[in-house]
Order: sequence, then structure tokens, then C-alpha cells
Amino acid sequence: MGNICRSPMGQGVFECLVREAGLESNVFVDSAGTHAYHVGHPPDTRAQSAAERRGYDIRSQRARQAGDFDISTFDYIVAMDRDNLQHLREMSPPGEADKIRLLLDFGDGLPDREVPDPYYGGRTGFERVLDLVEQGSRGLLEYIRDRHRL
Repeated sequence: MGNICRSPMGQGVFECLVREAGLESNVFVDSAGTHAYHVGHPPDTRAQSAAERRGYDIRSQRARQAGDFDISTFDYIVAMDRDNLQHLREMSPPGEADKIRLLLDFGDGLPDREVPDPYYGGRTGFERVLDLVEQGSRGLLEYIRDRHRL
């Protein structure tokens, strides 16, 4: 939503996976929120701390709001929950909505379909989000590699 919790963690995790796979020249990663609540702000300090404990540095990221440019430019748009998925699909140009999916659609065998917003919770909420984001991100990278033969 505001691009200070889940999305920055997702960007940090996915960038790390892309780097480890040696695909930096093939895959560009970015994150954005569906709302302008925190534009220009760094990720929530709790998100930064949770990410850092797992080796992801998200301190340099700054929140921004998704727009038409994102939807028409990127090959894959992933949302963390159904509300954001719907919002992105509603703002997408004709013919572009099919590229927008939930991150956990790529998580193999996950019972969850949505990554919960940890903003109003404690430390364990951020850890749970990272667990889900890591699983979904691994599946997304595998999907991209298979689809594009990378």
C-alpha cells in the first residue's frame, strides 16, 4: 500500500535472489505502493531491521506510488494482497491486467495467498512476512527463469 514494509522487503529479497542467480543484466527489480501515504520515505525501521537480520539491505529504498508507467513497462507486477491486486488491475491500461498477480501465486505449496501487512503488528509479523516473501520470490524467480529460459 504505502511501499514501506512488504514491498521494500520483497524488492530486497528478490534483488538478492537475482544477484545470486547471476541475472542482474536480465532482471530489473523495483517496488512501489498503490497509495501515496509515504512517498519519499525510507522503509519502516522494523522492516529494515528484519531484512538486515537475514542479510538484505533495504535502507536506500524510498517509497513511491505505482503508476501507468509501471504497469506498461514491467513484464511482471506482483501484489502482496487482494486489495492491492484489485487496485493495480483497476488502474492498468487495457490488456495489461493479466500480468498482475499475487506474489504467493508463485509460492509452491503455500496455504496462504496473501502476504499480511505487518505495519500494526510486532516483530514476529515482519519475520512472517519475510518467510512468505522469500518463498514467493523463489517461486517467481523460477517461473521467470523457466518462461524466459534464463
